[in-house]
Amino acid sequence: MAASALLLSACTSEGSQTTQTPSRPSTASTVLGDSTVAPLVKALPQKSIAPATTTKLAKGLIPPTNKWYSGLAFGAESFAVFPFPISFQETATGFSAGLPPVTATENTLFGENVPQVTLDVGASTAVVSRYDDVSVTVEHRKGSTVIGHTTIAEGSPLVSYVAASSQTTTLDGQVASTVAGRGTLTVSGQEWAVVTTGGSIDGASVKLDKGGSVVLFPVPSGASSSQLTKLMTAAEAPLTGVTTAYKSVSKGEQTSLGYTTASGSKAQSTIVVPLPHQGSDAASTGCTGLTYTTIYGTVPVCISSGLTFTTAAVEATGELDLSKLSSSQKATLKSQLEVDVSSLPTFNTDTYYGGKSLYRAAMLLQIARQLGDSASAKTLTTKLTTEISLWMEPDGCTTRGQECFVYDPKLKTIVGLVNSFGSELANDHHFHYGYFLYAAGVVAQNDPALAKRWAPVMNLLAADIATNTGDQSGTYFPDTRAYDPYFSHAWASGYSEFNDGNNQESSSEAVNAWNGLALWAKASGDSGLEAEANWMLSGETASALAYYVNPDLTGSEFDGFSHELVSLNWGGKRDYATWFSAAPSAIIGIQLIPMSPVSTYLGTEAGGGSKHIISLVDTALSAGTNVTLADYVLMYESLAGTSSADAALAAAKKFPSASIDNGNSRTYMLAFIMAQQTK
Repeated sequence: MAASALLLSACTSEGSQTTQTPSRPSTASTVLGDSTVAPLVKALPQKSIAPATTTKLAKGLIPPTNKWYSGLAFGAESFAVFPFPISFQETATGFSAGLPPVTATENTLFGENVPQVTLDVGASTAVVSRYDDVSVTVEHRKGSTVIGHTTIAEGSPLVSYVAASSQTTTLDGQVASTVAGRGTLTVSGQEWAVVTTGGSIDGASVKLDKGGSVVLFPVPSGASSSQLTKLMTAAEAPLTGVTTAYKSVSKGEQTSLGYTTASGSKAQSTIVVPLPHQGSDAASTGCTGLTYTTIYGTVPVCISSGLTFTTAAVEATGELDLSKLSSSQKATLKSQLEVDVSSLPTFNTDTYYGGKSLYRAAMLLQIARQLGDSASAKTLTTKLTTEISLWMEPDGCTTRGQECFVYDPKLKTIVGLVNSFGSELANDHHFHYGYFLYAAGVVAQNDPALAKRWAPVMNLLAADIATNTGDQSGTYFPDTRAYDPYFSHAWASGYSEFNDGNNQESSSEAVNAWNGLALWAKASGDSGLEAEANWMLSGETASALAYYVNPDLTGSEFDGFSHELVSLNWGGKRDYATWFSAAPSAIIGIQLIPMSPVSTYLGTEAGGGSKHIISLVDTALSAGTNVTLADYVLMYESLAGTSSADAALAAAKKFPSASIDNGNSRTYMLAFIMAQQTK
């Protein structure tokens, strides 16, 4: 669970936003925009409960929490960020950038920030002046005077600086082979290209006219002079932003990222770098044969106006398939269900464990419905309806200090008064609210009146993590607060005050978030929200398999890393570790929790298949089953085949009750495993 480190005195810089947001793709549709959420926000108490921190934002911008670049917007010091495949950091007078070398150790793949090339623009301060889901622009100032703007983006190796007035900037090395405003310099063993427009180069000095630009990018190893010339030509127009569009296609959910430049041409080609999970579609357009070596493997360098890729569709679901269970299996489940319902724990009052306790009861409800146990279903429906309704009272926080939400007008986010894991700092909201949305979607799946009653607050939880105007034009929430359409996964830290960039640990809870969002969207009849949720569910699942559960670690750059799974991905490193435990069962289990019905994606070929599952299970349970999150590991084991499911069921029946996770139950654990037995 991400935790922000530095809580500093309030100091907000303000100024005009001088760069334009890229135009919105015509294929997008507004999800939970201002017209929908404005009256809902107004009905909620307004309260800022986060400790004050330094915020570096131009006037009028919503604080961009949970982004890969959040470290540029929060904190008094300058934190490194990682616009893959490079690193970037503000300096006292400008910025530095690097192509991180990969270093592999037993438990970590390091791709740390390296300040290889530095540009001194004579600035004294910097603020974030524009952003979208994939790119960000930093405004450099000297006093109150704007000096220029630098734009960086994921999937682009370019650092694009545009001068606001005539000026001379200074690089940290002599530029060689200068031809028509182009050249290269080598710093710390890495060659960088320098491309100017409306300017000239003289040694380390770059003179720029007003509106002139200098674009820097690392030269791929082995590039010929003709290849470098093509790359320099593609880099000539500075990057201005990235548009995002998504749609459902026959092969799955398609993401289109359009890299816009100052050329004014929508079709202007630039340099783009696809990630491995984006597949052959993204890597086949304009690729040069050149590559960069990164912590995600060796990736191609391409010349194109964007990246389009498709991730396999994953059907959102809130119930197991128990249709093939035998009468004996159903009797076993019904008997255990009666035990779990009669001993239903008190619901927790914070947003994480409170959400998990709602989810736990909702899964028992689904099983009761499927088994035809009307008495248990009635009990669970009554208790869940009462508890969720308590949370859903818009004015709840005016009369009590728990089980209620407020709107933070400073951070522009929804927060529970009893927070956990830094949720007051916007940490982990997709994890927390995914459980609420899931439970509400299950309970109200056939009750439109109930969904309507809960909608005023439940839609705010959805808006907090899934508002999507397409151009960051919302007033109350940023677009897709946590979800990153380039990496196809979310970021967990709100402020991201770390020099390794932002991070996410529990890929499985992120998948659960979008699954829960889709269930709520369906129950409440919001087709636009459902389409967005399906897109994010598809992407998060693909990245969970590709970068966490079954990563491709076959390249020589990974030599020395001794594990089959990565449990914590950062912008600048990848760890075999967790925030809370060093136990192998925890490291593997955090990629499994809560093993919802949609979690069968873990048993697909992309998840590594039976051999990979068994290997991870053996590692996780090497010290036996009395270990952290072992109940989820047993459920995961059942995905490896019938014999594995048989063994898992035998162990689950004897599993200590005290060791079952508070988001799980013996009934659901047995039901999940039995469902795999009958496939």
